[in-house]
Amino acid sequence: MKYAWIRYFILLTGVGLLVSCSGGKKPPLPEGLPEIFSRPDLSELTGRIARDTGNAGLYFQRGNVLHKLKQDSLALDDFMKAVSLDSSKAGYYSAIGELLFEHKDISGSVSWFQKAIELDPEDPLAHLKFAKMLIYTEDYPKAFKEINTVLRQDVYNPEGYFLKGIIYKNLKDTVKAISSFQTSLNTDPRYRDAAIQLGQIYAAKKDPLALSYYENAFRMDTTDVFPLFAKGVFFQQQDRLEQAKEQYRSCVLRDNQYADAIYNLAFIYMDQDSVEKAFRHFDLLTKITPNDAEAYYNRGVCHEMMGRKEDAILDYKQALNFDKDYAEARDALKRAEKK
Repeated sequence: MKYAWIRYFILLTGVGLLVSCSGGKKPPLPEGLPEIFSRPDLSELTGRIARDTGNAGLYFQRGNVLHKLKQDSLALDDFMKAVSLDSSKAGYYSAIGELLFEHKDISGSVSWFQKAIELDPEDPLAHLKFAKMLIYTEDYPKAFKEINTVLRQDVYNPEGYFLKGIIYKNLKDTVKAISSFQTSLNTDPRYRDAAIQLGQIYAAKKDPLALSYYENAFRMDTTDVFPLFAKGVFFQQQDRLEQAKEQYRSCVLRDNQYADAIYNLAFIYMDQDSVEKAFRHFDLLTKITPNDAEAYYNRGVCHEMMGRKEDAILDYKQALNFDKDYAEARDALKRAEKK
């Protein structure tokens, strides 16, 4: 059965919703703007832009807020407007490059990063953002060059060491990867991504030291339960199933939509012949991830094991509706219909 394995490159984003003032009444929305602009943080910036239409910095600020809210088309419009008003700021160009890179427009992002570096050769953000893109394209020599440019300027830059660690990890040089991630943590003990990466490396070695790194990462941000999930996977891979279940339950208690933890709990219950408990978890998954063929297939397996053939057939058919090439569901449907 499939397990939800650990992700390798954690990108941490998020923004808190601000509470509207003025007795809960929304400020008037400027004509023609999407509803998202009625948020207090965006409406305040939009009002300032209306009063100072030539201020590139305001467009850049609003673009950053929109980007955090995952309104990337609108963010790109604002970043482009900022560049058109002030073409001297390297940060504006690198913001566009990063946005295009995040949307897999690799060739489109290159010129923006290069322009940012041309405008400000000393800008560490531009070099490191460019390095991330080069890591993605596996051009590691050029990525090292960009990173080393930053580290020569600032030997205490934690992101530089972190990105080196990612390169070494991709190159299967575990010793240098550990050293780089550890240096990142030494320069900034709050660099959470480095702690998670160290946890993953030690987990792959079945070294219990992984647990301390995951615990440290969770203490840094208790709103993200991934480190608890990762601890569960560590225990599960060693057949320490009760400890794994404890971690997965902790995930779900803090985030009842955390599908990976629910999946792994369900599979453990299946392995332990707790079919009814497994069924409840797969049933929950069909509600959390309603287009997930695997959730329906596994709920169908539970139905079939409990003697509910007609319900199983319906679930297998639903799984095939979402994934017509799902071989296990197709075979299960044939088996159930023959009974």
